[in-house]
Amino acid sequence: MNENQNWKEKLRSSVHLFKNKKTVKGVRITYQVVWNLLLLFFIILLIGGTFALGVGGGYFASLVKDEPIRTYASMKKQIYNYEETSELYFANDVYLGKLRSDIDREEVKLDQVSKYLQDAVVATEDEYFYKHSGVVPKAIFRALFQEVSNASIQTGGSTLTQQLIKNQLLTNEVSFERKAKEILLALRLEKFFDKKEILEAYLNVSTFGRNSSGRNIAGVQSAAKGIFGVEASQLTLPQAAFIAGLPQSPFGYTPYTQNKTIKNDLTPGLERMKTVLKRMFDGGYISEQEYNEALTYDITKDFIPPKASPQENYPWLTTELEKRSIEILAGILAKQDGYEEQDLKKDNELMQEYRSVADLNIRQNGYKVYSTINKDIYDAMQQVKDNYPHFGPDKPQEKIDPETGEKVTVMEPVEVGAILIENKTGKIISFVGGRNHEREELNHATNAVRQNGSTMKPLLVYAPAFELGAAAPGTILPDVPLKLNPASSNPWPQNYDLRYSGLVSARYALTKSYNVPAVKLYKDIVAQRPAKYLEKMGFTSLVEEDYSNLSTAIGSLKNGVTVEENTNAFGTFANGGKFIDAYMIEKITDRDGKVIYQHEVKPTEVFSPQTSYLTLDMMRDVIKKGTATSLNGRLKFQSDWAGKTGTGNQFWDAWFVATNPNVSFGIWTGYDTPKSLKSGGLNYSLRNIYLWADLMNAAYDINPDLVDPADSFAMPGGIVRRSYCAVSGLLPSNACSRAGLVETDLFNAKFAPSKVDDSLIDGKYVQIGDKKYLALDSTPSEFAHSGVIINPDYVQKIMGTTKGASQLIPKKDRWANVLVPDAKMEENGRTPAPLGLALSGTTMTWAPHPDEDVIGYRVYKKSGTGVQKVASIKSGESLSYSGGNGSYYVTAVDIAGKESDPSNSVQIGEKPAETEAPAAN
Repeated sequence: MNENQNWKEKLRSSVHLFKNKKTVKGVRITYQVVWNLLLLFFIILLIGGTFALGVGGGYFASLVKDEPIRTYASMKKQIYNYEETSELYFANDVYLGKLRSDIDREEVKLDQVSKYLQDAVVATEDEYFYKHSGVVPKAIFRALFQEVSNASIQTGGSTLTQQLIKNQLLTNEVSFERKAKEILLALRLEKFFDKKEILEAYLNVSTFGRNSSGRNIAGVQSAAKGIFGVEASQLTLPQAAFIAGLPQSPFGYTPYTQNKTIKNDLTPGLERMKTVLKRMFDGGYISEQEYNEALTYDITKDFIPPKASPQENYPWLTTELEKRSIEILAGILAKQDGYEEQDLKKDNELMQEYRSVADLNIRQNGYKVYSTINKDIYDAMQQVKDNYPHFGPDKPQEKIDPETGEKVTVMEPVEVGAILIENKTGKIISFVGGRNHEREELNHATNAVRQNGSTMKPLLVYAPAFELGAAAPGTILPDVPLKLNPASSNPWPQNYDLRYSGLVSARYALTKSYNVPAVKLYKDIVAQRPAKYLEKMGFTSLVEEDYSNLSTAIGSLKNGVTVEENTNAFGTFANGGKFIDAYMIEKITDRDGKVIYQHEVKPTEVFSPQTSYLTLDMMRDVIKKGTATSLNGRLKFQSDWAGKTGTGNQFWDAWFVATNPNVSFGIWTGYDTPKSLKSGGLNYSLRNIYLWADLMNAAYDINPDLVDPADSFAMPGGIVRRSYCAVSGLLPSNACSRAGLVETDLFNAKFAPSKVDDSLIDGKYVQIGDKKYLALDSTPSEFAHSGVIINPDYVQKIMGTTKGASQLIPKKDRWANVLVPDAKMEENGRTPAPLGLALSGTTMTWAPHPDEDVIGYRVYKKSGTGVQKVASIKSGESLSYSGGNGSYYVTAVDIAGKESDPSNSVQIGEKPAETEAPAAN
């Protein structure tokens, strides 16, 4: 009650106070003062703010004054000008892998990116992305204040748009000028591009640490594939959250090390994933249930295991494709600038310039390189090579240690290079680059240059000689010691077995791989520069001396050839004389799928179809009955193969190249530092051929239709079969026919023999033991044999001399009655001395006459009517005679027909009684 009364009294006092004039006046004055102060403060604040904005705007303008006004086209070009790793493919669009580059990036369209990932990036990196116009002023001022005050926490102020500008148009320089330009360009970018375009570009630009191969990655597609092994469109919520968290600290959060191992401590990346999930939930992008399930999900089980890069699995192949792609692109770029291929070949500096540009393009522009390599055949061949047991022994080699500079001895293995080429297209189907890429990176199939030995003979000697009309398979060549090296007085060349076979056909010489006939034939045509045919068949390492040096005929070039070049050349014969250059890259497309390069087959005319077939037919014999017969028991299949073996100087190189109607396959084995392949155990040539067969069998298992065609080589028109004389290669004469030396073979009708053989003449000879000598005009016919003699003029023509002509006669029975002009017996010029005759029972015997020109003996019998010759016995036969009763003597006869005086007489049986004359009447 009292309290209420007190309250009423106070209220009356207050009302009374306001009614007081003095009080009201004081309040009014106070109000006016406060209002004026507030108004003054507002004016000062407005002026100061305007001044600050003016100063800030002026400062901003000064920062961006040098920034050009960028057009839509220029900004679009720069925004989308991010590096994208080029991809490699096997034949038939089978994916091989990424090309070697500093960063692995694969472009992807926004609609091919998981919605989870899109939302995760926006929620984490720029929550107002869909609302702002490129910048968020509040965030900028906050960041500016933190920078000026040197605050310990820096929250940043960049939107996704700004980050895109910084990555693509500006640098990472930390300065107010760069930030000002970033803001200006971000505002401009938002005018030109919609949010989807900006987000798509950001997702392709950002870096995401490393993939399971230890390579740096950029772009969400590479991140999805390289971390989880899925496409960006297939990412789950936890996977998307993990990837979205990586750009803040790519190498801090990435799960992989540079050494292709998973980190021991994954906590930073996992905690960052949880932060991303929380922001997605707070932003309303995912439900509470999705959030909780993702939080408890074990993302580590989704990390793909560390795997080798294509460079590790296919080191020789990826390197080769990279090299050839750069060559192709360099040519394209040069052509765009008005240069021709020849310009680059002539100017090495210009070539290097365009190669450098091409190298940069192939690593950054996201090309797709499609090769001709059959993955299955390639893999199978590597497996055969890795498991082959007969390479031969490692051999010691002294080398200089690059680190210490000291001499060290290392063990060098036998290396291998092999290549399989499709004849009609030139596609390289497969190759073997070497034994172990970690030990030796050199590609022995495409880049190693070695002497090609006798595989050169069909390419440089026989086929050119056939083409020039200088020889045919039936052409007769001397396989005897010839001095074909003018710088030496010793016979050169020598055959690999150091033996000689006399007169042989070109077919037989190639079949047995004789060196002398090949060099002799090459000497006959070298003035016509047959090495020009090698040029047409793609040999790139020829020098001027290779055009005149006779040793080139047997593969001793100044530099050498690659396995690819050698094998590719053999395909010329299978293509009817047309050379088709081998290639490994089918096409190259840009990131939009546009074909910027497509290989075109451009045949080059080298030999006629007739020359090609004749050469093939001869090389068939190499496999049927020549130096490659060991192949027949090793192949799983039968095909119409034609090939040639080869051995380099001092047994440094072993070769075998063969072709059939579909493919050509060549192999080389040898040591990187040249040394003899000879060793104990299996012969080096057999080791080489056996590996050739095993590799071809592996290809057959994968694609039998490719390597084992049903068709054989078809004989073209213009080929005829003719008989020829095995002494001269001309049409058989009567003398040749009587000697049994008629052969038959194939000829180009254009150059078939038309002259009759004149290399043989009828004649007589005498024989003493196994030696034959020309008979003289005065040689008694009873001691001579009828036969044929090689015309001395012919011998002089093919040997340059008649001396040593006896070596021309092959050691074959059918040549038994053929003589050479130097088969002459030295006549001593005197009459043989009388013999001594002995008798045992009814058999008389005598010793060989000491004179070497004695060719036979005559046995005489005395009778009442005179002396009668009863036997003629040739030297070398049994020197005895058994006759009936009577008195006998023997004389010796020399090659000139001179006859000795009678020997002593011997009596067989009783001497007849003398008859007395009748008495005269």
